[in-house]
Amino acid sequence: MPSEIDLRPAATADSDFCFQLHRAALGEHVAAIWGWDDEIQRRYHDRAFTPGQWQVITVDGADAGLLVVEYRPTEIYLGRIELGPRCQNQGIGGRLLRWLIGVAAERRQEIVLEVLAVNTRSHAFYLRHGFRETGRRERKILLARDPDQED
Repeated sequence: MPSEIDLRPAATADSDFCFQLHRAALGEHVAAIWGWDDEIQRRYHDRAFTPGQWQVITVDGADAGLLVVEYRPTEIYLGRIELGPRCQNQGIGGRLLRWLIGVAAERRQEIVLEVLAVNTRSHAFYLRHGFRETGRRERKILLARDPDQED
């Protein structure tokens, strides 16, 4: 089990790390739906990548993942939580999600997110952490967690 999990703002120099991480963490799910085209995915990444707003997850000082959270006026949107394959199944995502659930409780805001319907492992992860399905859109499942919900 990793001892220290931290977040640092992503810098412009982290763009390629974030792209490669996305490919490793979610590439098979993207490929299952749309097919993975490196050029198209790179353009999508370049449009979305926001240094300073995106956060790099570090584990024991080493870059290990990516967290993207938008604090909106009435809700918290969890845009991405991605970990490299070597850091999955170690409780890191759960620790980060429990931290965000605490932030949401303090702010009295619900957390909302979307998962790809083919990503059954992530869907189950969020359900285990008290999220409920609120709808479906195209190939995505919409999930939410109330701020005052007990675990």
